[in-house]
Amino acid sequence: MAPRASRTLACMLWIKALHIVFVASWFAGLFYLPRIYVNLAMVAPGSVAERDRLLLMARKLYRFMTGLAVVALALGLWLWLGYDLGAGTGWMKAKLGIVALLALYHGWCARLLRQFQAGQTPHSHRWFRWFNEAPVVMLLAVSILVVVKPF
Repeated sequence: MAPRASRTLACMLWIKALHIVFVASWFAGLFYLPRIYVNLAMVAPGSVAERDRLLLMARKLYRFMTGLAVVALALGLWLWLGYDLGAGTGWMKAKLGIVALLALYHGWCARLLRQFQAGQTPHSHRWFRWFNEAPVVMLLAVSILVVVKPF
């Protein structure tokens, strides 16, 4: 392999490795933030200290996971545009569709946080338990698409 091609491959592998780390970290936040929402929905009326503590945790986690998401998406975009990894294939189009859904889910989490901060409880704790499962399903789908490349 030519030295330039070897450097290009090495660079792409480093970017891919970092992309995987930042995606996994973003997903950790997507898994945990709705779990905090379950607890917020269960706070007894008048438990101000508990509610404030959970809101503080949710705000900090949302801010942190937003930074992780930005880096994960930027690295993914770099791989997609810079190295043409699967561009135009069916599995990549499906993956990008799920990534768009994940970005919308992330935004929905922000909207729910604003509602909690405004003193509202937008849904029941049972609803948030189901809401918490969406990123699991999306991670499963993306993993299958990337590894199996079914179409």
